[in-house]
Formats: sequence, C-alpha cells, structure tokens
Amino acid sequence: MKDDIIYLVLLGSCIGFGQFYRKFTDPEQRKLVGTGVGLLVVLSVSGFHMLHMLFCYLVSALLIIYASRKVCHLACFGFMFGYLFFFRSLSFLGYDAPPGHTNMIQMILTLKLVGLAFEVNNAYTKSKTVADGQKDTAAVAQPSLTEADRALLKLSMLDIFHYSFNYVGVLTGPYITFKTYRDAMYLPFSGKADCIGATVDKLKVIPLYAGLFLLVSYIWPLQYATSAEFYEERSFLYRLMYVWPTFFIFRMRIYTGILLSECVCTMAGVGAYPKLAGSKPGHGPSRDDYTTTATEDSSPLEYDFETVRNIDVINTERCWTFREAMKYWNMCVQYWMAMYVYKRFPSKKYRTLVTLAVSAIWHGVYAGYYFCICGAPFYLPIEDLYVKLFLKDATGQKRTVLNVLCWISKFFAFSYLGIAFLLLTVDKIWYYYSSVYHFGYVLWIVLYGAGVLIAKQRKANARREAKAGQDGAKQD
Repeated sequence: MKDDIIYLVLLGSCIGFGQFYRKFTDPEQRKLVGTGVGLLVVLSVSGFHMLHMLFCYLVSALLIIYASRKVCHLACFGFMFGYLFFFRSLSFLGYDAPPGHTNMIQMILTLKLVGLAFEVNNAYTKSKTVADGQKDTAAVAQPSLTEADRALLKLSMLDIFHYSFNYVGVLTGPYITFKTYRDAMYLPFSGKADCIGATVDKLKVIPLYAGLFLLVSYIWPLQYATSAEFYEERSFLYRLMYVWPTFFIFRMRIYTGILLSECVCTMAGVGAYPKLAGSKPGHGPSRDDYTTTATEDSSPLEYDFETVRNIDVINTERCWTFREAMKYWNMCVQYWMAMYVYKRFPSKKYRTLVTLAVSAIWHGVYAGYYFCICGAPFYLPIEDLYVKLFLKDATGQKRTVLNVLCWISKFFAFSYLGIAFLLLTVDKIWYYYSSVYHFGYVLWIVLYGAGVLIAKQRKANARREAKAGQDGAKQD
C-alpha cells in the first residue's frame, strides 16, 4: 500500500501541474519545463537508481543518431531489452533491487527509446523510397516526407533527452510516439481542446474503481491464497473460484492506475487532436492532412484524446470473447507490440507467440508473467473453434445464452491465467494449480479435443450430404 500511496501522490501532482504546464506557449520553454519536472519525478522515486535511465538514454541516443539507420532499431531493441533484463536481475547478483516505481519508469523508457529507433528507421526507409521515386520519372504516385519524418531524420541528443524524460507518461505511460510528443510541443491543439473536461470525465469513475479495489481486496486478499489455511481447510471449489475475486482486484487496480495516467496526458494537453484526424490509441492521427484541414476550417472543431486512451473499461468488461477483450486492454502498449514486434517479425506462423513472449519479458522476469501472457495463445484457438462451431450462426435467445457462456469462459480464462501473474514465482504458481488439479488446463484440453471431433463430424456429415445430393441428381 505504501507504493500505491506514493504512486497516487505523484500522479495527482502531475495531473495538477498540467493546468500550469499548458500555459507555456513557447515550445522550447515547454520542453525545458516538462523535462525538468520529469527528471524531478524520476529522481524522487529512484534516487541513485536514476543512473540506469540516464545510461540507457545515452547509449540508445548514440545508437539512434550514429548507428546505421538500417539497423539502429534492431540494435536499440537488443540493448534496451537486454538492459531491462539486467536491471531486474540486480537483486540476484547481490545488489540492491531498484524500487517498484523505478521499474515502471524503466519499462516505459524502453518502449519510448526502442519505438523512437523504429520511427527513425521508418522515416529513413520512406526517404529512400522518395529518393528512388524521384529518379524514376515513370512513377505515377510517390509518397512524400512529412514534417515529422524530416524531424526524425534530424534528431539531436537533446531532442531524445526531452522526449525520454518529459513528465507526461514518464512514470507509468501511456506510451506516446515521438510524433505525438512533438505535436504536443509545436501544434496549438492543447490550447483549444477541453483538457479540464476530458480529465474530469475520467476522474469521475476512478473513485468507483478504487473503492471496489479496496473493498474486494479486504474481503478476498491475494495473500490468503498463499496461506496454509487456504490449502488445508478450504474446499477445492473455494480454491478454484478464488481466482475470480483476485483478478477482479487486479482489474480495478489497473483501471485506476491507467485512467490516472491518462489524466496526466489530458490535463497537459498531450494527445489532443481534432476528431477529424481519426486518431487511434498509441498511433495518433490516421489522416495526414489534419493540420491543414483544422487550419482552413473556420467552424469550431471537436477534439479528442484517443491517441492516449490506454484502456476501454466498458468494452473490456462487457464484450463476449477473450480475443475481443484483449483489444481494449493497455491499447497503447498493444500498438507498440503490434507495430514493432508483430508486424516486423518475419515468420507469420510464430509472430503471435513471439509478440506475447516479448510482452512477458517487458513485464518482468518472474515466471508468472510467462505462465499468464504466453498462456493466451493456447486458449485463443479453443475460443475461436467454439465461436465458429456454435456462436457464429446462432440467433435469438440461443445466441444470448451462448454469448453469456462465452463471457463466463472469457473471465474464467483471464482469472485462471491471471492468478499466475499475481503469484509470480514457480513454486507458488505450481502449488496453487496443483491444489485445483490443474482444472483449467485439463478443461481446455478436453474442450479442444471435443471441439475438433465435432468439427470433423460436421465436415463428414456435410460431405455425405453433398455426395447424397450428387447421387440423387444423377438418378434424376
């Protein structure tokens, strides 16, 4: 709880500072003030461990600027994730472990610096395409470099430093691209968007999630799942069902933290774009002409903060399937994983597993992260199979019943895998799963086997019907 209190105080201070921060209209002043406050936040929670972040910034910035732009993204990826592993292994090497919040800062810094290296590589590749197109006079249409592309190709050490340590998102995210950061510095949208209104809308629901977190964690504390009483006196059914309240507590805690971190962005005006830009979480505007259109349009424009929206609580809770729920969870980080791991990995067969493995590595070194996150690819085919067999063509009341069953299965899967994420170590995880006879895994194996048999039977029946139809046609 001490860490949570520190976390809340820092985020609350950053949210309040946003009202003052938006008053700086000069981009250079905004950069200096934002970076100064960011360094103060990092120093206040990290102390001398702040040297880790400064070292990572220095090496990554040198790689981005001076290494070949054909491979700078791969070099930066290897260095930052390698250092992240080393950073978390300090306690095993006999050194003091960094504070928990320092770990979160290091996680976000890893995404930022590696993401920036990929942005530079993309801009370089685009510039080569433009240059080749200018030589080819027969080419009909060629891409053009945007202002953001040119800025990426002219990055300085100071630019990377400001981006790395600006107070917005430095503690817990959300992840924003360098382009989004640069737009927040140079474009006037933060002064036009309803930053206070957007922040208040998010703050309204936070007491509900925080209150539910405190209430349920008081009744069903996670620590109880590691006690002797839990395993010796509680029934199998009680132990199995205990994953539901523990994952509910986890969700409420995550909802509270992520929405507060979004409020830091909205109050500072970071991620504000006209709605006509078609912004997407993590990515930013999906239209390239949004600045021109916004300037030329004399009518008042509506603005949103979709770029920094990191979670969709309502859809996460009410959607029917596991696969769909994943899309609404930690969306800015998912964008990073999709753009820089999933789409870049050469093998289509293994890209999903590799992406989830990178996500697990990013979360930490504990075995629980791998049990949880890497367990998802084994559950998803089961869900997809049953959706195709029963839910896809269902209608009316039958579909409603199947949707509810799918929703229950979704949250059981999240909760059953999530208990490993919370218990962390192999011994605790194995002890818990053994106490419930590995019920979840056994159930999923049985369901998958049954689903495959049903699918084969349906195909066989369809072939017999088709053959019977052909024979009947021949007789006629």
